[in-house]
Amino acid sequence: MNIGFISTRIAGADGVSLEIAKLATILRRLGHDCCFCAGELDDSFQPGFLVPEMHFTHPAAVWIHDHCFGTTEAAPGLRRRIDAMAARLQAAIARFVDEFHVDVIFTQNALAIPMQAPLGVALTDFIAETGMPTLAHNHDLAWERERFTVNCIPDILERCFPPALPTVQHLVINSLAQQALRERKGVEATLLPNIFDYETAAPAMTPANRGLRASLGLTDDHLLILQPTRVIARKGIELAIELVRRLRQPAQRARLLGKEPVLVISHPAGDEGLAYLARLRVLAERVGVPLLYAADRFVAHAGAATQHGAATEYRAATEGRPCALWDAYIHADFVTYPSLIEGFGNALLETLYFRLPALVNRYPVYAADIAPLGFDLIEIDAQDDPANLDAITDATVEAAIEAMINPVRRRRMVEWNYDLARRRYSFEAVTPVLATVLEAVRR
Repeated sequence: MNIGFISTRIAGADGVSLEIAKLATILRRLGHDCCFCAGELDDSFQPGFLVPEMHFTHPAAVWIHDHCFGTTEAAPGLRRRIDAMAARLQAAIARFVDEFHVDVIFTQNALAIPMQAPLGVALTDFIAETGMPTLAHNHDLAWERERFTVNCIPDILERCFPPALPTVQHLVINSLAQQALRERKGVEATLLPNIFDYETAAPAMTPANRGLRASLGLTDDHLLILQPTRVIARKGIELAIELVRRLRQPAQRARLLGKEPVLVISHPAGDEGLAYLARLRVLAERVGVPLLYAADRFVAHAGAATQHGAATEYRAATEGRPCALWDAYIHADFVTYPSLIEGFGNALLETLYFRLPALVNRYPVYAADIAPLGFDLIEIDAQDDPANLDAITDATVEAAIEAMINPVRRRRMVEWNYDLARRRYSFEAVTPVLATVLEAVRR
């Protein structure tokens, strides 16, 4: 079959783009062909069909978004603009399906979260009118994000995000979304969690990436505490700063053999503005935590990073030249993942793959789906409050130090986590799920 992925953006290192690359790899292994349609496409996603208006940052999409949410009063002309843009996008979808001979559409969050509402309308109308077999992969549902609660398009959200159509098979990445979709929409969804290629050996230190620490101004006397997420408020990065602040206290530094902990952020800001990054920089400076925002040093490239398993492309880690994203993990001593909300947890799976110890906040999906499996991680419970710095307790700090300085404890922790993740979240673990839903949607 020829499977056509559709999303607002299939580029960079956001969770949805990463998952698309992995799913395409599995589908190709099953003998299917894949093509891609989005408002932004990395070069590795080929054959591709670029439709700039599909991107949530397109000026027309931004205007519609800003006038749909945060108010219950529709601006004059809003509906007309939505309808006009949806009509253009529906025509583009029809052209994509026709030119690329698509047998099954595989939407990625485009029918789940209304960052680009006209695209959801266009997809819903196209599927309803044509009976196109569709897999709708729903990573983030509208009601899971507070920013979409107040709006003036409740009918569109009800009809399209996500739609209940007979030719659509829904997939969700966690059990909480599965239950909510059943209760709110009467729709049964298949559980397809985030995954990683655990069967491919992790990349190692090479001459090409060895210089990364030096390019960041770090030496072997520093502890690289990695925050491998985008810089958006729901990532709870204030809690990572607090952990590093505690680790830098004289008594703890002595236990860390005098090494200096430094917090390094590997992913970009900007998806939700730059104000949060500015606040983090002010906070870090105030409490004496070195914060390195190093997104420009890493290739944010989902296809190159995951489409063929672990990254194999390395670029010289010299001043001003980017490395593969995975190089950040290769050099890391410890990972912080204090997210308040996640659809699942791509960076957590990456951390387990690279056999690194980690701090994780018990965000709802982690507590429901991941923690019960028995992973050996340093947990905190900050609820959904990034200002709840008391969640970083003395026991938290002690556990982090032990994971960094005790090689026996560290090895036992990371090997257990790797083996458990390989059994539950590998490509091989979910291949039967994908094969089953594809067979069902084509009936």
